Amino acid sequence: MEDEQLMQAVMGLIIHAGNAKSECMIAIGHAKIGELQEAQDKIDAANEALIEAHHAQTSLLTSEARGENVQPTLMLIHAQDHLMNAITFRDLAKEVIELYSRIDAK
Repeated sequence: MEDEQLMQAVMGLIIHAGNAKSECMIAIGHAKIGELQEAQDKIDAANEALIEAHHAQTSLLTSEARGENVQPTLMLIHAQDHLMNAITFRDLAKEVIELYSRIDAK
């Protein structure tokens, strides 16, 4: 895998994972003030960003599966860390929104 192609995939991971986490933070803010539909809309946007991040990740995995050399760099590890944190954050945000939903229902 060429360095430029690797960096594009890495930056795709970082950007889309960061966008997903940001959407989740906004979603929690909406839920906090009772805007539950807006919160769900932001979770949906986070899911779309995570799909894009997974596309970038898949390109890396596909290259490696083809026998192309994918050099593990600090940037690649950093990008993977961003993705895993965004997924975890999304999962926790969904739980927080559910709690706010239950509070609003009472």
